[in-house]
Amino acid sequence: MSYYDKHVFFCCNQREEGRECCNDKGASAMRDYAKKKVKTLGLSGEGKVRINQAGCLDRCEEGPCIVVYPDAVWYTYVDEQDIDEIIEEHVKNGRVVDRLRI
Repeated sequence: MSYYDKHVFFCCNQREEGRECCNDKGASAMRDYAKKKVKTLGLSGEGKVRINQAGCLDRCEEGPCIVVYPDAVWYTYVDEQDIDEIIEEHVKNGRVVDRLRI
């Protein structure tokens, strides 16, 4: 059995030389928002959900992006409402959010 039921990785890569990257699109702030949200909802901790920062997930051009494991579902997002929907639908209820899937 896995230590966490779901592990959500936010690409927070910061590229140099003007190349497109997730962190330029607010990824770190959104990761912080998601981390607080799952704690507030009582979803964080052993056997539950872990929100983590990742280095480059190599999909920045489609980003900002996150990936939810063990489901291996990739998402993009624009704002906190998108993050709320991913947490509520996928992380909490196990339903993939097709409109945000990449």
